[in-house]
Amino acid sequence: MRGRRWLGFVPTRFQLRRFSSFEAPPVPPLRRVVVTGVGMVTPLGCGVETTWKRLIEGECGVRAICPDDLKMNGFEPEVKMYTFDQLTSKVAAIVPYGSSSGEFDEQLWLNSKEHRSIARFIGYALCAADEALKDANWIPTEQDEKEQTGVSLGAGIGSISDILEASRMICEKNIRRLSPFFIPRILINMASGHVSMKYGFQGPNHSSVTACATGAHSIGDAARMIQFGDTNVMVAGGTEASIDALSIAGFCRLRALSTKYNSKPHEASRPFDCGRDGFVIGEGSGVMVLEELEHARKRGAKIYAELRGYGTSGDAHHITQPHIGGRGAVLAMTRALKQSGLHPSQVDYINAHATSTPLGDAAEANAIKCVFSDHATSGALSLSSTKGATGHLLGAAGAVEAIFTVLAIHHGIAPLTLNLSEPDPIFNGGFMPLTASKEMTIKSGLSNSFGFGGTNSCLLFTSTN
Repeated sequence: MRGRRWLGFVPTRFQLRRFSSFEAPPVPPLRRVVVTGVGMVTPLGCGVETTWKRLIEGECGVRAICPDDLKMNGFEPEVKMYTFDQLTSKVAAIVPYGSSSGEFDEQLWLNSKEHRSIARFIGYALCAADEALKDANWIPTEQDEKEQTGVSLGAGIGSISDILEASRMICEKNIRRLSPFFIPRILINMASGHVSMKYGFQGPNHSSVTACATGAHSIGDAARMIQFGDTNVMVAGGTEASIDALSIAGFCRLRALSTKYNSKPHEASRPFDCGRDGFVIGEGSGVMVLEELEHARKRGAKIYAELRGYGTSGDAHHITQPHIGGRGAVLAMTRALKQSGLHPSQVDYINAHATSTPLGDAAEANAIKCVFSDHATSGALSLSSTKGATGHLLGAAGAVEAIFTVLAIHHGIAPLTLNLSEPDPIFNGGFMPLTASKEMTIKSGLSNSFGFGGTNSCLLFTSTN
């Protein structure tokens, strides 16, 4: 009866005014966001100092893989060897392990009793986040500070090796041996979850999953949370650990990986080069501490750079191939520039997404020429892809390369592009990627990240000096 009476209810004018009396919600002014801490685990080394030094000096983190790299310890030896022999790509950019400086310590991050629920991609994120928070000198103990600190960490794939091992157990009718931690180990948002639980952060807890644009989206989304007043501090970035049999086999079948340089691993990742034939799969994590500007100043924090622009777009074109004109990349870069208030001629350096694939690199180069026009061809705009040194870190790539862009601004050095011996014909005159690291004043830098499904992200950082 109640429902019938309500359906037959006719409101008076007074009641209509009452129902429509809500005013527009208040629009707070956008707050400025700065980078106060950085942390990395990469194929060049564990830690920012090691990675940056090796990058600038032109060293390479790509090596030949062996059967043990496939994470198939539970399989019969002949199955492991058969799988290895069938892989058309036998190079990868693998994080160096060990207990020495610059190496990832498995005993510390993966093998303790408390870490049974932690897969490798989560361990990388914990390690990078720990370095970033210490670098920012932000380990809050007060409850209100913990409530105003959030986490935004994503991954593109998660732990495929755990899924492969679980599938083996089912096939062998050993399902009772399946770990109770199987699900928590493979969930991508558990990287954010573990970081927040370790430090007691109760601000926004967020994870992006946008293939190879994940790291950049995670950082951009985190910045917006600060801009709109959801929190004061965000631990943001991406992580990935997909060097395993199934991941490599899947990308091989997709014909996305480099196959020509199995005997010359250091030459396999060659962004923008005519000899490129696919990307080199890599792993690692990049994490930065983002902070509201006045909050950082009030506590006397070191400020690396300001995040001024965040642009996103979709290609709406193909599941894996970009539009040859790079129209999605054009939109992302243009939107980042518009948000920043900068003119294209004010950008000093671009860290390109260029993965070493024939179509992707050309599309991005076309997009850069379109957006930056005379500024690009004049030689005033420095450009490089650091994937020649690190390989393609998939969901971690955007975060690691955003940190490289921030470090380029902070140190006044633009990193080189490795293995660029014969540049793609699209490059000529002053429009040419760097083949040697270049000391220069960098007041603004842009980092591009693009992913399968046509998802694009662009981050624009500026100096605060």
